[in-house]
Amino acid sequence: MPERKRGHRLERWEIALVKAMLATKKYNDQDVLAYFTRPTRSINHRAISEIRSETKQKAVKAATAEQLNEFLSCWPDVDGETGLSLRGDELLVKSREAMIAAVHNFNAAGIHFRAEIFITTAMIGWTYLCHAWFKREGIDFRYKENGAVKLLKSGAEAYWELGKCLRNDKIPVSKAVRQNLELLLEIRHEIEHRSTNRVDDALGPLMQACCINFNDAIRSWFGVQFGLERRLPIALQFVTFDAAQATGLKSISALPPTIASTMDAFHSKMTDDELKDSAFTYRVAFVPKVGSKASKSDTAIEFIKPDSEEARAINAVLLKEIDKARYTATQVVEAMHAEGYPRFNQAQHTALWKELDAKDPVKGFGKAGDYKNTWVWFESWIARARAHCQENAAKYIAAPLPA
Repeated sequence: MPERKRGHRLERWEIALVKAMLATKKYNDQDVLAYFTRPTRSINHRAISEIRSETKQKAVKAATAEQLNEFLSCWPDVDGETGLSLRGDELLVKSREAMIAAVHNFNAAGIHFRAEIFITTAMIGWTYLCHAWFKREGIDFRYKENGAVKLLKSGAEAYWELGKCLRNDKIPVSKAVRQNLELLLEIRHEIEHRSTNRVDDALGPLMQACCINFNDAIRSWFGVQFGLERRLPIALQFVTFDAAQATGLKSISALPPTIASTMDAFHSKMTDDELKDSAFTYRVAFVPKVGSKASKSDTAIEFIKPDSEEARAINAVLLKEIDKARYTATQVVEAMHAEGYPRFNQAQHTALWKELDAKDPVKGFGKAGDYKNTWVWFESWIARARAHCQENAAKYIAAPLPA
């Protein structure tokens, strides 16, 4: 269970209610404790005694009789599954519900733009989870201007966004978890400002890692009883995949140029070990299991040891499958010819990459080749060249022959 050195404190609105309860003379200290102790926090008798004697919290005014009646009429206002207070643990409840909604929507039948919905909702879930941790640890996560809390136009206080939360050096997230979320945030920004086609399959490993990381974080930060594994069982499907189906899926799931560029640029800054970390991207190999005789102990999923011969064989297939395709300049031009732009030539290709400074490694369009003074291009550059040809179709499509 996580350490809760700071988790025993009453909030200001709760102190006001305690004072109102004590003023009625109807509740002893033990009765009061029962109303404010919950799974994420235990309150001891000393706290109530200090409020009663006003040795602490003297400046807090007691709640009104109306406010006390409203509190008592709604109590216990808790989540039935976890016992979390819907008011006192609001951030934690919201974080769980946001991530549950993200996964349910992604797995729902008939949803076509699942990745976009998942990423935007999951980022909300992570933001609330970080805020819940900061609140428990007594860390102020509000923006300040000249020492005062920054207010939005609506008058509400401005809280840290997820990127700011992740940059705080106290929050206990690993580098791989942070990298996973930072890349998903960059992709979310692309989704917010541009229309995308279907990107579900290409982003699956990132989103799967995001789910597992979230569940690990909420269990380690707040307790194993708040994990989501019981709410989100294994998803069943109606199909298996053969080579032809896999090829078909790839042909329709090319990433939009902007997202492909974002991912390539992000990946180019990472080491091979960071790219392979399962907290950054989580990949699973599904292999049909065929046996001569069924057993009651058989399960739908079988885990193998990472260092076994079987695991090495599967990993070899995965590495071969996901290795990033590379293209020479000639192959890029030939690809454009094959797509119906025969007037796009080497000179125009060179002019295009120079105009866009596409060989800047930060942009993620390509990398230095294996031989001296050579360069290879990635799929993201193929997509960018295609977009250029589409935008200038009249220039690159051959004129029709005279009748």
